This record gives sequence, structure tokens and C-alpha cells, in this order.
Amino acid sequence: MDIRSLIDELDASGELLRIRKEVDPEYELAAVIKTVQHSSNKSVLFENVRGATMPVVTNIYNSRQRLCQMIGAEPDGFCLRWNDLHEHTNGRVGKESTLIDRPEDLIDRRLSDMPQITYHEKDAGPYFTSAIFLAKHPDTGVENLSFHRSMFVSDTELRVRLGSSHDLCTFQAAAEEKGNYLDAVMLIGVEPSLFLAGGARLPAEWSEIAFASAINDAPINRYKARRSDLLIPAATEIVIEGRFIPDERRPEGPFGEFMGHYVEIGNNHVFEVLHAYTRSSPIFHGLLCGSNEDISLLEARTAAKTYRHLSQVVSGVVDVACAPSVMNTTIKIKKQYEHHAKDVLMAAFDADEDYNKICAVVDEDVNIYDFNEVLWAFATRGRADTRTVVIPDRPGFYRDEHRDHWGRLGLDATCPLDRKDEFVRNSVPEETAINLADYL
Repeated sequence: MDIRSLIDELDASGELLRIRKEVDPEYELAAVIKTVQHSSNKSVLFENVRGATMPVVTNIYNSRQRLCQMIGAEPDGFCLRWNDLHEHTNGRVGKESTLIDRPEDLIDRRLSDMPQITYHEKDAGPYFTSAIFLAKHPDTGVENLSFHRSMFVSDTELRVRLGSSHDLCTFQAAAEEKGNYLDAVMLIGVEPSLFLAGGARLPAEWSEIAFASAINDAPINRYKARRSDLLIPAATEIVIEGRFIPDERRPEGPFGEFMGHYVEIGNNHVFEVLHAYTRSSPIFHGLLCGSNEDISLLEARTAAKTYRHLSQVVSGVVDVACAPSVMNTTIKIKKQYEHHAKDVLMAAFDADEDYNKICAVVDEDVNIYDFNEVLWAFATRGRADTRTVVIPDRPGFYRDEHRDHWGRLGLDATCPLDRKDEFVRNSVPEETAINLADYL
């Protein structure tokens, strides 16, 4: 399925809003996105973006339910299915791609033809936020897909923040050490499996292309790039070929990042644009950083990683969620002994060094996707002083020079095992069968 088929499906099911009025890409487009997200999970197609030659779609990866559908998971089965795909990724190596002829209808473009979206008030200017970088390690040839914000400077220059913990940063450093450019392509408007794979956290020697192939249970059709030996996924709407310039850093930012704050100006990598082109009648994918679309995948894959780790070291884990932010992790367990929850908390702190800052453990009857229920369970099922775990000075998020994310907080929100019958939740018979319209 490509992004066009996904949009058609969303439209047919009533999950797509079409905005036909002209929208300014500076702030107004982002303001409409936020307004929609306050009231629904619907995707949005902006058909008339000022100054652009193509429409913009957004809000398409914005809910756990939709992510579950995309990977073939049950409504509460994201962690299990994601980890199953993780286990099958290496089995796709060598058969993850099918080489096809380059399409004849590709259209050359300039970056300035594309929507120049400025999202937040203090952003330095327009940014490409949904673009996935595709590159190969210069020594091993291992391919990588990853997201990196890219500030528009001109038709030939973008400035890119490469996080130090990301594989692409390692690839670029390996090329730079030899004084070489690193070839890369930016992919905008990719098929869903590639978007999800770009957000996966895999071992450095694994390929995200293979992960995408595992999601599809089929190879990805690809054609040869024009300016390098990279292979372009054929269903990509917009392709920007280029290279990272060695030993060159230029000011980038500020930019409103996923945690809800601005990252200030920094000297970051320079991407030289060599060639840009699109499919016929392309659709641009815009992504508002910090929105549900930005963090839903991050939350879901962090939960899956935590679930995988916990399942290997402790028993009784039922499910894991990261909500209402990726820094909050809630683990549902089938409690087996009195200190079970605290053992799970300690294991959860080891599951992810960047996230899992605040962890809670709850019983099976608590909705882990509703943090109000998690806090209710902690407040009503036992003492606050003896069920709280604080780990001081534990390093956290990698980009944290002031140590704002150091330390861990754990909450045991389970009920006492030997008094479980005292904490059976109130219920109203026939509540779920009521159709309010029958009473009005």
C-alpha cells in the first residue's frame, strides 16, 4: 500500500478531512492541524497550500489504533506484533527489495516548489519534518532509514540535526573521517511500512528496509537513484538526492521539538541537494512535531521495546504503554507476589536509557492508555510513601546537557495481593449495552 491508497481508504471510511480553502504554510497550516487534533483523530488533506504546487496530507499516523491496523495487530496487541516483526527482520535480508526500472513519469522539481511549512512561532523558517533519510554505511553497506529535521535554506542546501545516538550520525562520521561526502536521499510521502520502519529502533547492523519488508511480508520495489548507488522505494512521492558535506557545520534552529520546547540554534550538518523529483501529481506529507502524529509511533515502539526487555527478565507482564508522553511508561502485570511490581519497575528502568523516566505498574483491570486511571490506582490502592521508587542521578535522554532528564521515578499502583478482593472495581450492570438515543 502506498500513501495514496492509504488516503483513499481514510477518505472512504470518513476519517479524512479535506481543506479546500487556501492555507498559508506559515503557521496557519499548523494551527489547523492542532485544531483538528483537539477534536478528533481524523487525517487532513490540504488541497490548496499557498505558494506550493502540491497538496499536503497530515495526521495519518496519529493514533495507536491506526498503527495497529498498519502492522496487522489486534487493538491491544501492538507490542506483541511489533516484536514479532522485529524477530523476523533478519529473515528478510537478501529478499527485502526488488529492483525495477526507474519510472518514466518522474518530474524534476526545486525544493522551493514544495510546501514551505513553518510550524511554530520561533522556528527559524520552513522545515522538512516527515522526511526519512536513506543512506548506507560507507564501510559495511548496511542501509538505514531515520528521521531528522531539516531546515530549508535554498534549493541546494538543507541544514540537518543528526542526533548523536542515531545510526545516520555514525554513517556520516565514518565517511567524514576519511574526508568523504556521505550520499543520502530524503524520502517524503513514503508507503506506511517504510514510515514505521524509519521510526523503529533496530541494532546498528540491521536494515530498516528489511523491517519494512517484514511488515509487508513482501519485498519493497525500488529503482536506482540518479546521483548515487542508493535504491529508491518506488512508491515514494518526493525524492531529494544529495550528500552530507564533510567537516562542515552551519547554524540551524531554533525549532519546536517533540518534547514541546524549542531546541536553540546549533551548528549542525549541511546537506547539499543534488537533484529533487516527484511522482506525477505528488502529495507532500507534513508532520507537526510534538503532535500526536509525531509521538504516537515513538511512544508505541518505546513501549514495544520495554515489553520485549521485561518479558526476558521478569514474569507476569501483560502489556506496556507510553502515555501521555514517551517519558511516561505504564506496565500492566498479573501480580504474582508482593514485591512483583517493584521488580518490574527496576527492570523497566533498564529497558530504555533515553525514555522510561516515570514508570508505573498497575493491575490487569487498569486502562494503561489512560493516565488518569493510572494515577487513580496509585492514589486509591495503597500508601504513597512505601510504593514510590526514586533512582537519583540516573542518566536519561541523550541530548540533555543540563541533566533535566536525569533520575527515575517509579510508582507501584497495584493493590496488595493478599487483599485483592477489597479492590474489585465498581461496575454497573448493562452499562455497555445502553444506547443513549433510545432514552432521548
